Amino acid sequence: MDATSKKYYKISEVSELVGLPMSTLRFWENHFTAINPKRNDRGTRFYTPRDIETIRMIHFLVKTKGMKLDAAQEEIKRNRDGVTKKFEAIEDLRKVRDRLQRMIDSLHHLR
Repeated sequence: MDATSKKYYKISEVSELVGLPMSTLRFWENHFTAINPKRNDRGTRFYTPRDIETIRMIHFLVKTKGMKLDAAQEEIKRNRDGVTKKFEAIEDLRKVRDRLQRMIDSLHHLR
């Protein structure tokens, strides 16, 4: 995770990193036992890089693969490493596709 270099992130930072509304993050926190941010005395949530990785995996399962929330939670409990590997492979492929698209666009501008 290149974007996560700090120990703890506030919910607004996580929302921006993963591209989800804060309300979705709060909802998922209540639904998924794998997301467990620390809280200070005033109730401010502090997410670890592991929490952010979990949120990204849930996003992949729910938004990309179309799984229901309960099925996504079960998949993470049952096969976290497998989900992580699939998620990372798809993210790597997206980066390659984006880079290739930029190269194609550059070539079109040269004509």
